[in-house]
Amino acid sequence: MSDHNSQAVARYRNNFLKEVEERVEEGEWVKMCMQCGVCAGSCPFGAHWQHSPQKLFMMIRAGKREEVLTSDSMWMCTSCYNCVVRCPRQLPITHIMHGLASYAHRLGIAPKGQPTREFAKIFWDNLAKKGRVNELKLTLSLYFKDGLVSGIKTAMGMQSIGLGMVKAKRLNPMEIFGGHGLKDLKGFHAILAKAREIEDKRKGLT
Repeated sequence: MSDHNSQAVARYRNNFLKEVEERVEEGEWVKMCMQCGVCAGSCPFGAHWQHSPQKLFMMIRAGKREEVLTSDSMWMCTSCYNCVVRCPRQLPITHIMHGLASYAHRLGIAPKGQPTREFAKIFWDNLAKKGRVNELKLTLSLYFKDGLVSGIKTAMGMQSIGLGMVKAKRLNPMEIFGGHGLKDLKGFHAILAKAREIEDKRKGLT
């Protein structure tokens, strides 16, 4: 076997594939991708991917760890499940994409400033406080994430929509004072803490 072919085989049988199989949700399915491209063709955001799912899977198999985990492609997934429904091999593509995004985030190497990643973090922080989403605070957090001036401009531009939501009782201004939450908030936080502990142990991050 030539040196070139030997290097290619070494990259294919790489540690990153094993890492993904062991530490990423549904990662053991990555090696089953047959590179047909149906996932990319089925995705509403297909034209905007930096790397489509099948490209990411091939990159994993080629050992391109940094390129995969710093890609913003996993954060583009909106969980529409078109790819999962149409995949000839029924791969859980959506789960893998979210698993890769979560793993990159936990390692601290996910891309900075990616809009859907920022939204996911703001949404989760909002939800985790009281066990329910405070829609008003979530909206304000999104408006003002880039600073006071930017937030005021965004809020002014969206005021007609905001007033419409208030009139339709889809947004409660009183939620600014705290809003409603779960009755057993202590129990909810204990569940989250235990889930994080189990997840860290399972993925070898502790």
